[in-house]
Amino acid sequence: MDFSAQWLDWMQWPAMLATVLAAWLVGSDRERRRSAGFWVFLASNALWIVWGVHDGAMALIALQLALAALNLRGVFKAKAKVKQQARPAAAS
Repeated sequence: MDFSAQWLDWMQWPAMLATVLAAWLVGSDRERRRSAGFWVFLASNALWIVWGVHDGAMALIALQLALAALNLRGVFKAKAKVKQQARPAAAS
């Protein structure tokens, strides 16, 4: 096994750590941590896809693409909620 293949074999560990960190962040009460969690989830999706391509794990790649789409949905929903909360209440 050459260095690049060995390096790619180890890619699963940072991917796993990023996934666990992202789940912890998304579960936070603090908005900034939750927002960061979505982005860390996207990074973990990318890491898992790289590892999945290397390992030929097509189901894992499909799963990570679906999860990335859901993470992006979460990012946009969170941004919309922040914008909505920032608007002043309409005068009665």
